[in-house]
Amino acid sequence: MAVQWLQNYWTKEGAGIPKDAPKRTGLALFAEILGREWWEMVKLNILFLLTSLLVVTIPAAIFAMASVSRAFVEDRNVYLLRDYLDALRAYWLKASVWAIVTSAVIGLCAYAARTYASYAATDLAYAAPLTVSLFVTLFVAMVACQFIVISVIERCSVLSTIRLSALAILLKPLPLVGALLFVGALWLAHILLYPVSVFMPAALNFSLGMFAIVFGAHGAAIHVLALSKDRTGS
Repeated sequence: MAVQWLQNYWTKEGAGIPKDAPKRTGLALFAEILGREWWEMVKLNILFLLTSLLVVTIPAAIFAMASVSRAFVEDRNVYLLRDYLDALRAYWLKASVWAIVTSAVIGLCAYAARTYASYAATDLAYAAPLTVSLFVTLFVAMVACQFIVISVIERCSVLSTIRLSALAILLKPLPLVGALLFVGALWLAHILLYPVSVFMPAALNFSLGMFAIVFGAHGAAIHVLALSKDRTGS
């Protein structure tokens, strides 16, 4: 009986919305989804932490969390445990490639920014390359986030996904910038409110942060995928 209850608890559908309800957009939609799915996000956060214990599984766990978050954004039925584990297996290879490439590129960009910052402290001529390196670092980080979202929406090659991710950032950067600021504020709140906020990362920070990123990047991802399909005629 206990095993059956536990299985039903993790696999039941998430809450839906009335079909005749007026459609909301922007922050109102974000708040509506959060209010409807917050408990599913808590369980998703726990799943992410559990499947990240081996460390090498973290990239796939990030993609699996994004896949479930996409379902929240699109108001699709979610069978949390099944959908999460399916995504964990489906995105294992691509997530691993993403992690290796992203870590290497952001590491190089951060090293360049740090180097120029040390030079700029004594010579203002290095302020320009420092600014450029900071913008490049931010752009790469945003492309990495957009890469995740496009990957869980459409199956494309790694190179195609990178190209579409960069295009999405160039066309519609502000929603994702807002999402990243929200994620930063979420972790800042955890630091400032510690030890009261000690359970925030275990309960919600990872899943809520990923939901915010998917919510912010979703529109641009759909837009560039539609442009790509129009161009290829498929």
